Amino acid sequence: MYPTALTHLARANPFSAPLFSLKEVEEPRQSLQGQRTRTLAAAATAEEGNSCEFGSQKYFVLCGFGGILSCGTTHTAVVPLDLVKCRLQVNPDKYKSIGTGFALTVREDGVRGLAKGWAPTFIGYSMQGLCKFGFYEVFKIFYSEQLGEENTYLWRTSLYLAASASAEFFADIALAPMEAVKVRIQTQPGFANTLRQAVPKMYKEEGIWAFYKGVVPLWMRQIPYTMMKFACFERTVELLYKYAVPKPRSECSKGEQLVVTFTAGYIAGVFCAIVSHPADSVVSVLNKESGSTAIGVLKKLGPKGVWKGLVARIIMIGTLTALQWFIYDSVKVYFRLPRPPPPEMPESLKKKLGLTE
Repeated sequence: MYPTALTHLARANPFSAPLFSLKEVEEPRQSLQGQRTRTLAAAATAEEGNSCEFGSQKYFVLCGFGGILSCGTTHTAVVPLDLVKCRLQVNPDKYKSIGTGFALTVREDGVRGLAKGWAPTFIGYSMQGLCKFGFYEVFKIFYSEQLGEENTYLWRTSLYLAASASAEFFADIALAPMEAVKVRIQTQPGFANTLRQAVPKMYKEEGIWAFYKGVVPLWMRQIPYTMMKFACFERTVELLYKYAVPKPRSECSKGEQLVVTFTAGYIAGVFCAIVSHPADSVVSVLNKESGSTAIGVLKKLGPKGVWKGLVARIIMIGTLTALQWFIYDSVKVYFRLPRPPPPEMPESLKKKLGLTE
C-alpha cells in the first residue's frame, strides 16, 4: 500500500499530473475480444436509448451540428453588443462607454445599424462551431486512447487543454475570412453595409490576404479562450456535481443536468473573456486598418488600450459561453447522443493507490 500522504495527494490533485510514479501491480488479464480500451472519454457505459455509439461517425457529425447551432445562433444574437465592443476598441475617443456606443450608433445609423455584420457573423461562427465542438470530441477521444485509462484520468485537465487547442487551430482558419469582413463592416463607416458589398471590395484592395491576415491574432485570441472554455467547463461541471449538486448526476433529470451545464458555462465564459481580451482588441484594430500588423497595433494600443471594452466583452462572452454549452448539451439530449458522466478514478488506479481492499 502507498503512504497516506500520497493517497491524499492523488485525491487533491485535479489540475496537474501526479508528482509520483506508480508501481506495476499484477492483475488478472481479461480478454477484450475486439472491444475498445475503456478510457475517460468513453468511461460511461452506453445508456439504453442512445441513438448511436460513443465515438461513431454519426456521433461526431451530430456534435458538429450542435456546434453550428450553439456558436452560429448565439454570436448572431449578440451582434449589437459585439458591434459596440469593436467600436470601443478601435475608436475609444469617440465611443467612451457601452451606453455612449449604443446611443451614437443608433443616432448615426438608426436601429438597423446595430445589426451591421450579422451575415458574416452567422456564417463565420457557424463554421467555427462546427470545427470547435466537432474536432474537440475527436481529439479528446484520440488523445485519451493514446494515454490509456489511468493516465487519462490523472492528466484529464491537460487532455482537455490539448484537445480544445487542437480543435481551435482548425476552427480559426474556418472563421478568419468572415471575421475580417465583419470587423471591416462594423468599424469602418462607409466601407460597406452588407457581406456582398464588403467581400469584393476587400479582395480588390488587398487580395486574399485581406481575409487571412488576422488568423494569427485569431489564434492568439481564440486558442487561449477555447482552452479555458473547455477545460474550465469540464472541471467546473465535475466540481458542481461533487460539491454543489445534492444528488449524483445519474439521479438528476435532463433539465437539472442542463441547469448545471448553463451554470458551468457562464463561469467558464467569464474567465474566457479575461484571458482572450487583449488579443481580441488587436484583431479588431488589425482588421479595421488595411496594411497594419499585429506588432504595430500592440504598440499603438499600449498596455491600457488592449483592455478597452473588457466589461462589454465579459457580459457578452459570459452569456454567450453559457448559452453555447446549454444549446450544445440540449442538442445531445434531443438526438439522444451518449453523454458520459464526470470522470471517476479507475478501479485499477484505486488498487494501486491502496484505496480499495
